Amino acid sequence: MKRALAAALLLCSTSAFAAEKSVVQLDRGWQVRIDPADANAKTHPREAAWLPATVPGSVQQDLIAAKRVPDPFLAQNEAAIQWAGLTDWQWRTVIDVTPAMLARDHLDLVFDGLDTFAVVSVNGQKLLTADNAHRRWRADAKPLLKVGRNEITVSIASPIKRLQPMVLAEANPLPGEYDSAFGDEPKAKQTSPNIRKPKYQYGWDWGPRIVTLGLWRPARIEAWDDARIDSMRIDQDALTENEARVTAILTVVADAAVRRTVRAVVTAPDGRQVPVERDVDLAPGENRVTLPVTIVQPQRWQPVGYGAQPMYRIAADLGGDDRAERRFGLRTVDLIRDKGSFGFRINGTEVFAKGANLIPFDNFPSRVTPAQIRTVLQGARDANMNMIRVWGGGYYLDDAFYDIADEMGLMVWQDFMFGGAVTPPDAAFRHNVAAEAEEQVARLQAHPSIVIWAGNNEVLSGWENWSDRKAFKKAVGADEQERIGVGMAVLFDRVLRDAVTRMSPGTPYWPGSPSTDYEGPTDTDRDGDRHFWDVWSGSKPVERYLDSCPRFMSEYGFQAMPNLATIRQFAGAGELKPDSPVLKAHQKFLAGEGNARLEFYLRERLRPAKDFADFVYLTQVNQAQAIGMAARHHRACRPVTLGSLYWQLNDTWPAISWASIDWYGRWKLLNFEAKRFFAPQAIVAEHKGGATHVSVVSDATTPMPATWRLSVRDMAGAVLSTREEAVTLAPLSATEIARIDDAALFTTAPANASYAVAELIVAGAPVSRTIVERAPPKDMAYPDPQLAATWAGKRVTVRAGALARAVMLDFRDVVAQPGDNGFDLLPGESVTLDVASDASATTLAKALTLRSLNR
Repeated sequence: MKRALAAALLLCSTSAFAAEKSVVQLDRGWQVRIDPADANAKTHPREAAWLPATVPGSVQQDLIAAKRVPDPFLAQNEAAIQWAGLTDWQWRTVIDVTPAMLARDHLDLVFDGLDTFAVVSVNGQKLLTADNAHRRWRADAKPLLKVGRNEITVSIASPIKRLQPMVLAEANPLPGEYDSAFGDEPKAKQTSPNIRKPKYQYGWDWGPRIVTLGLWRPARIEAWDDARIDSMRIDQDALTENEARVTAILTVVADAAVRRTVRAVVTAPDGRQVPVERDVDLAPGENRVTLPVTIVQPQRWQPVGYGAQPMYRIAADLGGDDRAERRFGLRTVDLIRDKGSFGFRINGTEVFAKGANLIPFDNFPSRVTPAQIRTVLQGARDANMNMIRVWGGGYYLDDAFYDIADEMGLMVWQDFMFGGAVTPPDAAFRHNVAAEAEEQVARLQAHPSIVIWAGNNEVLSGWENWSDRKAFKKAVGADEQERIGVGMAVLFDRVLRDAVTRMSPGTPYWPGSPSTDYEGPTDTDRDGDRHFWDVWSGSKPVERYLDSCPRFMSEYGFQAMPNLATIRQFAGAGELKPDSPVLKAHQKFLAGEGNARLEFYLRERLRPAKDFADFVYLTQVNQAQAIGMAARHHRACRPVTLGSLYWQLNDTWPAISWASIDWYGRWKLLNFEAKRFFAPQAIVAEHKGGATHVSVVSDATTPMPATWRLSVRDMAGAVLSTREEAVTLAPLSATEIARIDDAALFTTAPANASYAVAELIVAGAPVSRTIVERAPPKDMAYPDPQLAATWAGKRVTVRAGALARAVMLDFRDVVAQPGDNGFDLLPGESVTLDVASDASATTLAKALTLRSLNR
């Protein structure tokens, strides 16, 4: 009980300053056990006794740490942990309370996250009940505390067990997301639509089913007397080149009528300070205190590629009772909506959104570190992305994520946490969500990186378009269909819109993704944002990406295997094949059969794999080429199209998925290719309809002189023809500069034995290049690439004697990342790359295999 003593000493030491709030983190000394009333206490007797618990954390993490269950991220261990999510659990800790502590007016017990159906008791008496993992829970525990030893217990019920009787009793349960693969819930009878809990924890088509329970965010005691600051946000009232007018809005809770002097200091990026103070009369209960501040010569936060990311800081003092600090940025955001268009104007500049969708970093959120977040976001920024969409099936991320996004200039599309399930229509559910939304928007609104809040992921579009939703509506009848539909309209068009309008007035709100803001049919090319899954999920050819120009493509994706080093870490040693049980266990698309889709697309586009390592390589090439084709097309469609966000950036566990960066932070070939297709200036060359269409793209805000070149070559390396012209890249635009029929460009050269190279040259240096082929890669008569590697320490030079397509530096089981990968080399070309790895130069050289599409 050393921690309990420390807590008492800390609170006692601050008792001399009774007017100032003091905080003690309750992050040690916790234990967990199966609730004695749960039948699983007999099935798992060892876990019915108290074992050490980590807070913040989950019982699943505690079981793994105690070696009571195997790591579910490894091998085929996922099934072995399922019982934990079907069990009720109890947590406890002890604090020692001194007379000095009890002299404080309030001793609040605060939980930033309880997952999910929780009852908190103090000394055996109930203090609070919680039912939303996305909310903070607070109650004054002083009336239940006594001098000496005090026990805090938290009982958390299995959400499946709690809700399943209700769901099974319904003739037509609400449609959810993904059915369980473990038999704990009957098909199409999911409990998850009825709970405010991260939905991905019930399993998705890229992640495991681990239905966590626990104190998943920090817990603490806050001791205070007259008043405390509950929250502080910064509203931007006006922004010009000469001045910014902002208002600091403090929500202050007082226990009596008191007068206080509230002081604040705004510190600019250059260190200049602007002080402000105000005398306020506080009434008992909740008070809204405003502090207007004028900032001269304001510095605007800009997206990456458009300027710097200066940040301001405000520190507020509530007359000695409490303090609060926040960082904030100054910027304007306008949602571009004109005759169906959809896009973003930041600080008056139309910004084409280039990026990817982000899923949770881990199935156990409490163990995600700022370093892990930074690795993924740096990978996005290095790949020339400027926007990340925080997908709605996870949880509202920690401030560290948004701090890093602010710092890196990455715009954030923030979904509210609705992953796709139809929502309950009752008012109590909406009231719960309203409290959640107000809390989360107030917490995050000062981050300039957040440029839009969206009400949900695919809830509204699914209700409108999906076959199972149509069947559900038919089954429940017109009256119930209307009740549910109206409930969703109230939730997404009023409740959540109101939270954003009130708590973050400078940020646009969008009812869902995809959406048209209730102005017409959803998920079409004509209006709003689009989720396009005909390719991959619908098994359509990748060339379907070229069929149209959507207004804003917020989801499209293509799977690939992760690197061999990652596969070996979760699969272990031994022979591997696409249908190996361990690989199917880590492939969640089509309930584990998704590797057959990988093989299907290899047959359709590339070539048969020589072995498993080659299979891994080919799937990554297919992914990079498919997404590259789509993203370049979206950019060439500007201004009709104003954004391209592929699915997905990262993984929640070691998986076979759509990610371009795996759970360990290792890049697939797609992330390297994204750096090319999202380059600030790019050339797009598409072959369709018997012609090559060439466009040039620039994200620059000023005109830029350049040269474009289109050369035709045969497989022997001979240049058959060359076209070269000067061009001025118009700012913030895409321009089609050529459309050349095959007969004019390739003359009589065979389709499978010739290719065109499109290049864009700026300031004498090539900045973008793409290869045009008239036949699919599987039919191309590629020559022997004559690849060779020369090492100098951890620097390698790769040279090609002939055309080498999609060259991969494959280090197999060795963890290593070269400076580039998956690139093309023309005959006689070479590239020199540094390789980042903890392995020795000798090990790297020995492990390296040079791969290409060439047979």
